[in-house]
Order: sequence, then structure tokens, then C-alpha cells
Amino acid sequence: MLVQQTYHSPLGAITLASTKNALVGLWFQDQRYYGAHYQLNQIPSRLTKPIRLAENWLNQYFAGQNPNPGVVPFQLEVTPFQKRVLTALQQVPYGTTTTYGDLAMVVSTPAARAVGNAIGHNPISLLIPCHRVLGKHGQLTGYTGGLERKRALLQQEQRF
Repeated sequence: MLVQQTYHSPLGAITLASTKNALVGLWFQDQRYYGAHYQLNQIPSRLTKPIRLAENWLNQYFAGQNPNPGVVPFQLEVTPFQKRVLTALQQVPYGTTTTYGDLAMVVSTPAARAVGNAIGHNPISLLIPCHRVLGKHGQLTGYTGGLERKRALLQQEQRF
């Protein structure tokens, strides 16, 4: 059974969705692809251990710390290609950035746009740091939560 909870961040409300054992979603409420394929309006509001762990992680993150995302159990419900991309994305360290092209090379595809599409459908943003991906020449581009929010997240990590 899925449940959800709202987290109020300095950058806007975030919806956290989880099963009993794993986080399945972390979305800014006004971002593109909000809620992925879930019918959030039919999911009850309740706390679970994964949601509590995610809230604690978010508290630390927004306090300027570098919390370990590995403490929040999550489950990716995505295609195999998206999973490869999101797994590679998890290797981008706090305070650093990469490009869509560089990630395409990591997952062995010549299609940076396909990588961008997979990143855009990231169901667990922040924990899987899609905001750390820049365009070919280091420009801000392609963040489903909005470029101003992407800039703020990178500033949070003292990167932009």
C-alpha cells in the first residue's frame, strides 16, 4: 500500500510517497511529471519509516549539510534504461556537476537526449541528484522543477 506525506522545503512543497519499506517518489509539487504514474489524489497521507528517513535527510540537506542518500531506502519503478541512467546519476558527488553527454558515455549510449529524458522522469529527485546535470557547455538546462530551483539547489551545494 502506498502512502504520501508533504514536506515543506525552502524551495517549495515536496510530496514524498512510499510503501512500508521504501520511498517510491520525491517530487516538488509544481514540477513536470509530478507524481509519475501514481494517482496521488487516491493515496492516503501517512508517515512511514522511509518517509521519516527522507524528511530527516531533507532537513539535513537544506541545512547545508551533505547527508548520505544511502540512508533512505528507495525503490525505482522505471524502465531498465532509466534505471541505468539514474544509477549512474547517483554517482555524481555532492557539490559537483556532470553533463548529459558525460552521463550518456557512462551508460554507453550516444543519445544524450535519451539520457535527458530519463533524468527528467526521475521519480526520486534530490536523493537521485538530477539537478547536478548541466548542458554541454555548463549551462543550466533541463530541470523539471524549474531552472531557478536548479540554480538554488546548486547554490545550496555551493556549486553555481
